[in-house]
Amino acid sequence: MDVGARLARVAQEIAYGERVVSAGPTYRSHSVRGDTIVVTFEHAAAGLTSRGTRASVGGFAIAGADRKFVWANATIAGSRVRVWSDQVTHPVAVRYAWDNNPDQANLFAQSGLPAAPFRTDRW
Repeated sequence: MDVGARLARVAQEIAYGERVVSAGPTYRSHSVRGDTIVVTFEHAAAGLTSRGTRASVGGFAIAGADRKFVWANATIAGSRVRVWSDQVTHPVAVRYAWDNNPDQANLFAQSGLPAAPFRTDRW
């Protein structure tokens, strides 16, 4: 969805008070469950999906206590994404679309709006 169409949705919501989906998925919280980080998103009530030529969700990286990020595997479960890597057994941080050219990022809401980049670390 191009920028103009996204801005039109925001205008419909703010200026005209219409009930439209005007924002893509945004980071809400995360939890560490063993070797996996589970990320929860706002603006994803109808669920998440991946788009593009990749069959899987891309653009996620995780790090352990050593603060070294590696590309990670990710799967969608409703409005959450499970993120893990065989290279990180005890993850502490996750990033999405956090690169100069995040061409791997392909997470979207069912509404067609893309997920916003985020990071959980403050390093």
